[in-house]
Amino acid sequence: MTQSPETTGSSIHICRADYSNPAHGDALVRMLDAYAQDPAGGGQALSAFTKTHLVAELAARPQAFSVLAYSDGQPVGLVNCIEGFSTFTCRPLVNVHDVAVLASHRGRRVAEQMLALAETLARERGACKLTLEVLQGNARAIRLYERMGFAGYELNPAMGKAQFFQKWLD
Repeated sequence: MTQSPETTGSSIHICRADYSNPAHGDALVRMLDAYAQDPAGGGQALSAFTKTHLVAELAARPQAFSVLAYSDGQPVGLVNCIEGFSTFTCRPLVNVHDVAVLASHRGRRVAEQMLALAETLARERGACKLTLEVLQGNARAIRLYERMGFAGYELNPAMGKAQFFQKWLD
């Protein structure tokens, strides 16, 4: 097994999460729960079921990977990614599913550093692109994503930009 790329910067340590490492698993759940409770994450804590089963469920999916950020040994950020497949390019794509940084560490380029590692890992998988969704009201995140090269998705300008839809199955 190859060692995951890691990066450090401005006293922030960025690493690929090891789902078999209990400290990484705890950090992942804590960061995702903090994000879920933030207005940008929906404003509700994760369920007890999710907190208990999330890491094992991610570990069971080889298409999933996560990136953690630490400051002084404490988790301060998380990016969860899920590999999909682009039929148009016949190559994998990686959806950046969650981007979370504790409020105390926002504005320090923590998300930028985590996304840079996520991009490196996506390139190692042969991915053709990264995708993500962002709420229209999250202007700070939109500026970050645009600065990092993300743009609205469209195949043909005459057809307009893609919209994100969902249908709950529960």
